[in-house]
Amino acid sequence: MLTIYGIPNCDACRKARKSLAARGLEFRFHDLRKDGIDIQMLERWSGKVGWETLLNRKSLTWRQVPESDRQSMSRDRALALMLEEPTLIKRPVLESDAFTAVGFSEQRFEDFLAG
Repeated sequence: MLTIYGIPNCDACRKARKSLAARGLEFRFHDLRKDGIDIQMLERWSGKVGWETLLNRKSLTWRQVPESDRQSMSRDRALALMLEEPTLIKRPVLESDAFTAVGFSEQRFEDFLAG
């Protein structure tokens, strides 16, 4: 089963859901705030795409992280921060048994869904 992990009011998540629905693909939406996340999810995703890709450095939440922490960010610290504040996760995370994708791109979705 295809799962989209995100936040309902996120524009990229809405675009991804709309794109998948338009293709008639069945998926489940997992609200990162309401349904929660755990360290196993973050470790699984970061193992596939890298923690740097998973970390949303464009979010308002990221800008609130002290500059000294941002400069010396490590994998473990990044995962701990994402666990505390899910808006630090780049969205959406699209996951199935075959692949994991982070962020929305029509072309990337086409490539993943075709392969």
